Amino acid sequence: MHCLTASVQPDTGGKDFIEGLNPNSLKVVTAFVEPSLAAAKADDKFQFERHGYFVADRVDHVQGKPVFNLAVGLQDSWAK
Repeated sequence: MHCLTASVQPDTGGKDFIEGLNPNSLKVVTAFVEPSLAAAKADDKFQFERHGYFVADRVDHVQGKPVFNLAVGLQDSWAK
């Protein structure tokens, strides 16, 4: 999971907040989901097993082409 910025208050101290954006904060993944998610509505929340908690995008999520945003990633205890 990637943070959007490296700083809690990226626009303080005369800094340009754009410079603090994480270039890896946007990752587009094409995947298969359960057929029941075809009925998902914008802002519905789901847990995708072994990945995290996702929310249907408020703008880009449409029937036939769902878009889900990662809200909270799961910790990987096996990687340690």
